[in-house]
Amino acid sequence: MFGLTHIYCGDGKGKTTAAVGLAVRCAGRGNKVLLVQFLKSRDSGELYSLAKLPDIEVMRGKESKKFTFQMNDEEKHALLLEHNKMFDMVLAKVRSGNYALLVLDEVIGAINAKVFDENRLIEFLLNKPENLEVVMSGRNPSARLIELADYVSEVRKVKHPMDKGIMAREGIEK
Repeated sequence: MFGLTHIYCGDGKGKTTAAVGLAVRCAGRGNKVLLVQFLKSRDSGELYSLAKLPDIEVMRGKESKKFTFQMNDEEKHALLLEHNKMFDMVLAKVRSGNYALLVLDEVIGAINAKVFDENRLIEFLLNKPENLEVVMSGRNPSARLIELADYVSEVRKVKHPMDKGIMAREGIEK
């Protein structure tokens, strides 16, 4: 039943929300879920809810005070090494066969920022456990990733409060 690949992409709000919703749905049916967040280390409301669900495990990187566009080459290289180490742990976990769903939140953004290697992700997708469903999120997926995916859903921004200077609000955007 499982084993397909999803991409949630686009410039609109809701990619992570959609991925988390699918994780909750999957866990609600008694399946184990591993949700891995790339480029996200700040506090966010969904983490409190997910922590209450025993079938969802969350992995995140170390907290960072900077966005990738604010980082110098040395900081980006350190983040690349951190993402590789985290992905090594992900590979070990999913090869155990205990997970039905793997969410790689903002992995596409990490690839585009050059702090994760797309070839490494593609190699994994081509050789992943047969029954493992995989969700990837982030803006501007490559043609290679789109080709490998079974689902591609684009979230398009039509209007956003940030355009008026309204910053991320607790419980809504964070």
